[in-house]
Amino acid sequence: MEFKILYWYWLVFGMVLCMAELFIPSFTILWFGLGGIAVGGLLYLFEDISFKWQLLIWAMASCAFTFLWFKYFKFQMTDKTKAGISQEAIMGETGQVIKVPGENNRGIVRFSTPLLGSDEWAFICETSVNSGDRVHVKDISGNTLVVEKRESS
Repeated sequence: MEFKILYWYWLVFGMVLCMAELFIPSFTILWFGLGGIAVGGLLYLFEDISFKWQLLIWAMASCAFTFLWFKYFKFQMTDKTKAGISQEAIMGETGQVIKVPGENNRGIVRFSTPLLGSDEWAFICETSVNSGDRVHVKDISGNTLVVEKRESS
């Protein structure tokens, strides 16, 4: 009695591999699953493909999907936004204190040119500052700047 691989075996195998990607996030098992689905589709169209050829087609399709992903599609899906570079754009900028921070509120610093769309920003400072003092940006904490007093030269 000879065991014959049917097309839906390959489809189920491919779907199981694709679902395994949910539990093993390597993003490579998916391509082997798509290769199995491709073999299942070919076997549906051409029923008399030998098992050796099925395995060869599966290996070649899996490699092709993996190659296409890493060579072409992954590159196009990279994040091309400017998110995350705002901190570098504002670091070291100098502004003038217009409202001194109190015990329960933050101070306000004004910059001569708008930084990230605003010329006035809330700030906190480790040292005491007075209205009119020049400060420069040391860090960002949420929507608040962390500044330090600029030594006058």
